[in-house]
Amino acid sequence: MIALVDCNNFYVSCERVFNPRLEGLPVGVLSNNDGCVVARSNELKALGVKMGEAMHLLPPTIRRQAVLLSSNYALYGDMSQRVTRTLAEFSPHVEVYSIDESFVGFQGFDPATLEARGQRLRQTVQQWTGIPVSVGFAPTRVLAKVANHAAKKISVYEGVCRLDAEGPATRALLRQLPVTELWGVARRTGERLALIGIDTAWQLREADPKRMRRAFSVVLERIIWELRGRPAIELDDMTAAKQQIMVSRSFGRLTSDPAELREAIRQHVARAGEKLRRQGSMTSAVMVFVRTNPFQLDQPQYRKSVVVPLARPSDDTRDLAHAANRGLEAIFLKGYRYQKVGVMLLDLTADTHRQLSLDDTLQSEADRQRSQRLMATVDKLNRELGRDAVRLGLPRKNNAWALRCERRTPRYTTRWEELLRIKL
Repeated sequence: MIALVDCNNFYVSCERVFNPRLEGLPVGVLSNNDGCVVARSNELKALGVKMGEAMHLLPPTIRRQAVLLSSNYALYGDMSQRVTRTLAEFSPHVEVYSIDESFVGFQGFDPATLEARGQRLRQTVQQWTGIPVSVGFAPTRVLAKVANHAAKKISVYEGVCRLDAEGPATRALLRQLPVTELWGVARRTGERLALIGIDTAWQLREADPKRMRRAFSVVLERIIWELRGRPAIELDDMTAAKQQIMVSRSFGRLTSDPAELREAIRQHVARAGEKLRRQGSMTSAVMVFVRTNPFQLDQPQYRKSVVVPLARPSDDTRDLAHAANRGLEAIFLKGYRYQKVGVMLLDLTADTHRQLSLDDTLQSEADRQRSQRLMATVDKLNRELGRDAVRLGLPRKNNAWALRCERRTPRYTTRWEELLRIKL
C-alpha cells in the first residue's frame, strides 16, 4: 500500500503556526506582487473567493473580513522540509511530489493497521510541525490521490481514508468523481473523454486500456490500470523533464532604467539555471523578452523578444547570463516604462548527451568539468544556506523589479533577524 499525505491549505496553515490568532478567520495568501489569491482557508472559501481571483477585484465586504497576506516562500519551503522529515519517521520510502504533497510507501505493513498508523502520522505531523494533513491509502498512486481527496472532503473519514481496488467505497467514490478530478487527466483530455461518453472516474476505469492508449496516450492507459489497483505509474512519469524553462515576473513598479532590467534578467537566469540543472538538462538557446504594461493605454506600448543561440549546449549560469544580456541589449529601447522581462531556455537536451564537438580540446573539456563542479557547488550552497546565498552580482536596494510584498509575515525559520519573539 502507498499513502498520499497532503498538507491542508498549506500556505495558510504555515501562517497560522506562527500566528494562532488567524485560526477561524478567513485567510488568503497572495501571489507574487500581491496580485491574486493562491491559497485560501476554508473560511475564505466559504465566502465565495475563488482560486486565482485578483485581490483588487474582491468586494469591499470580503476585503474587510479577510486577512490577506503576501507569499512567504522561504517560510513555506522550510516548513515543507520539516513535514517531509517527520514523514520519514513512519517509512523510509518518502517521495516528495510537491511542496505540500508526498507519497509514502507502506509496503509490508498489515493492511488492518493502516488507518491507525495514518491517524498517528497525522497527530505526529500536527504536534511536531503544527501543519494539519490528510492521508489517503491505496494500492496505487492514482487511487491514493482519490483516497486523499475523500479523507479531506468527507468528515466521516476523520482525515484518513483507505481504499481497496475492488471495495464498495472505491466504486462509490469513482462513480461520483468527475474524470477531470483524477491525477493526470487535464481539462482538454476530459473534454475529449466527454465526447465518447466518459464523464466519471468509474467510466474511465471500465474503458478499454488499449483503445484509450491509441486514442489518447500511454499515460491515460496507465491511469486506467492504476484505477483497477495495478501499479503502473512511477512518480517520474508524472514529472517528466520540461522541454522549455521560462522564468519571468512583473515588476513591483514600472522602470525605464536599463540597469534594473539587467539585474532582473540576471536574477531570472539564475533561477532558470537552477531548474535546468535540477532536471539534468542543457540548453542550446536563450530567449529574452521585454514588455510594457498593456493596460496603461495612455503610455507608449512596446514588446519584443529575441533568441540568442549558445556556442554549445550549456547549463552554466554564467553562459546563460552572458547570452541573456546580449539579447536584452538587442531589444531594449529608450523611452518606454517596462513592466516585465523574462527569459526562456529553449532546445533542452539531457546532460548525459553532452558530447565533444570537432573543435573541442582537452583544455575545453577541463573547463567544462570545472564549470560543472562550480555550478554544483553553487547549487549546494544555496540549498543549504538559503536561496541567493551565492549569486551573480548583488542587486541594488529599492530596485523596480523587486516583488511587492507589503503584507508578508516574518520568515521566522530562515532569518535570524526575523525570529519569533515571545513576550511574557
